[in-house]
Amino acid sequence: MSTNTPSPSTEPDSPADPSDAISVAQRTDVETAVPAEAPVYRCDYCGRPFATESYRTLHHGLAHEGVLTDEGREAFEAAYEDENASLRRFRIIALGLLVLLYFGFLFVFAVVT
Repeated sequence: MSTNTPSPSTEPDSPADPSDAISVAQRTDVETAVPAEAPVYRCDYCGRPFATESYRTLHHGLAHEGVLTDEGREAFEAAYEDENASLRRFRIIALGLLVLLYFGFLFVFAVVT
């Protein structure tokens, strides 16, 4: 009786865990487009276009982490921290607006009834 064991892939970007394959595919199979008059920042490894250098740096860290230099890894970590700070600020503002909206409707309901 033979067992079907998957052979290890020789691709540098392929994950060791099959459950990670979905996340790698999702990170790299997104179509990108840059307006014609905007500057284009192309990936050094796969040639995909990006609208900002920060997006390209984030792409390098997510899709090509196995081939990054120390300098590239530091740039990715800095861009990742900046992106997280922006997302955190957005979430706090969105939560504040939802709380204001909730209490606004609550007060309107209290006045109307």
